[in-house]
Amino acid sequence: MEDLKERLLPTKPAAVINPRDVLGLKKHGQGLRSWIRVDAATGESQVIEVDKFTMMRRCDLPARDLRLLDPLFVYPSTILGREKAIVVNLEQIRCIITSDEVLLLNSLDNYVLRYVVELQRRLKAAGDGDVWQSESSDFSRRKGGRSFRGVFGCISPDYLPFEFKALEVALEAACTFLDTQAVELEIEAYPLLDELTSKISTSNLERVRRLKSRLVALTRRVQKVRDEIEQLMDDDGDMAEMYLTEKKRKMESLFYGGDQSLVGHRSTDGIQSISAPISPVTSPPNVRRLDRNLSLARSRLESAKSSESAAENIDELEMLLEAYFVVTDSTLNKLTSLKEYIDDTEDFINIQLDNVRNQLIQFELLLTTATFVVAIFGIVAGIFGMNFEISLFDSQSAFKWVIAITGISGAILFCSFVWFFKYKRLMTL
Repeated sequence: MEDLKERLLPTKPAAVINPRDVLGLKKHGQGLRSWIRVDAATGESQVIEVDKFTMMRRCDLPARDLRLLDPLFVYPSTILGREKAIVVNLEQIRCIITSDEVLLLNSLDNYVLRYVVELQRRLKAAGDGDVWQSESSDFSRRKGGRSFRGVFGCISPDYLPFEFKALEVALEAACTFLDTQAVELEIEAYPLLDELTSKISTSNLERVRRLKSRLVALTRRVQKVRDEIEQLMDDDGDMAEMYLTEKKRKMESLFYGGDQSLVGHRSTDGIQSISAPISPVTSPPNVRRLDRNLSLARSRLESAKSSESAAENIDELEMLLEAYFVVTDSTLNKLTSLKEYIDDTEDFINIQLDNVRNQLIQFELLLTTATFVVAIFGIVAGIFGMNFEISLFDSQSAFKWVIAITGISGAILFCSFVWFFKYKRLMTL
């Protein structure tokens, strides 16, 4: 990993390819950007510096697709299938995949370096079985049967096209990154939530608030990756568009075989040679009509073959996407379970706070009742404190009787209030 990091540093001029040598002069004002290029044939990686417009011409991409890969902007995870490239923006992995190479934004992030190392390892591992693969596929086509990966119902990454290998490594890196963050969040969350249930404090509540914000952000990112994979799986046209190697092979076959499609036919009178092309002016109408019929039949046959091949390739890509859809769905289930645990903890804390609040209300009710009873003593003292003369003031035991009667009446009144509160279930005492 350290050797790869030193080799991918963009300060070495020997590993820099000048865009002037590739696709013309570089215009002024166009900033160069460092890319890591991984070759599909050799698996070797090198750092190149290419400007935006050169990259657009090189990969036949519009500017809005390259804008998705700009590290200065934050865009959600996206996988786009184009005519000659696949644009991948999955968390730390931002790359352009073609049938011949992978162009990865140069970064010293560990996940980017691991992506390069893992892709090189799979390309080198797959190089040993290419000959056997071609022979077995030719034998399978001659027999009219299916390949061994169709029999076992699984896809080996060693026998996938290059763009699928690169896409699989990108999906694996993104899923690993998200799952690692989910596990770290779980390790931090559960002890904190358990501590919060035993001790409700301002610091613990603030920590839980920050943790929940991180959880919501991570859940949104995982949900976006999952939705992107599901959207690709639901659209057969997008999956067929991503089969770049097959499209390149068909284009090459049409290009090299197009010169022989207008080979001359033998005329009805036997004068014209087979190898001579038919002129649309001098040839008879029947010959031109026959040529059109043959071209139409040949195009229908090629369309049928391409449809069957595309259906098989779509199945392969769909199985690949389905595997990582399950991984992202599992990560999303972890985050959902954690969110439910946080919600349960919040409900438990709210119940505790409601219980304390109810106890305070009950105590306030008792205190109000006691205050009312004590106020009776103040009323009696106010009555006897008035400036008038009665015979009760002449008795020496009158004071004791007044105090006793007032106290007993207050106690009876307080007990009556308490009984009434319990009868109405306003108190649990």
